[in-house]
Amino acid sequence: MDPSHALDLTLADEASTLALGRTLAGVVAAAATRAALLLRGGLGSGKTTLVRGLVLALPGGEEAEVASPSFNIVNIYPTRPAVRHVDLYRIPGGDACVEEHLEAGAERDDLVIVEWAEYLPALAVPPDRLEIAWLPAETGRRCRLTAAGPRGRAALAALAGRVTGRQL
Repeated sequence: MDPSHALDLTLADEASTLALGRTLAGVVAAAATRAALLLRGGLGSGKTTLVRGLVLALPGGEEAEVASPSFNIVNIYPTRPAVRHVDLYRIPGGDACVEEHLEAGAERDDLVIVEWAEYLPALAVPPDRLEIAWLPAETGRRCRLTAAGPRGRAALAALAGRVTGRQL
């Protein structure tokens, strides 16, 4: 992995995970750095907490009720840009509905966030993306962000410039 396309962070606690979400919101709200976010990590790793911090930091986020879309599959939040929050936990391998939401999000330039992205079919993986994987940690949380595509790399570079000491 090219080190310019990866960033490792240590998140001390839930507040740090929310802070990373807020920081990401400041990056991916701009069209030039709007990359899909593909989240990977076990139950309770912090995926939905990250999304909550991000959504609440966007214009219109105060109107959103951020929750894991495990049973709904997709939540669309009234933010600017609109956020399509997809959860593939209950449908490994995805389905046509999920792919339609991914396509609609791309057409409208919405921000697409996919939890349990390891279940996303290869043909449905957005070309411009930030992948965030939660890693084992003795304390707190660790995550690795990797980028693909021009907007994904631009988003990662912008994020790297905003986080200090790789610990939030």
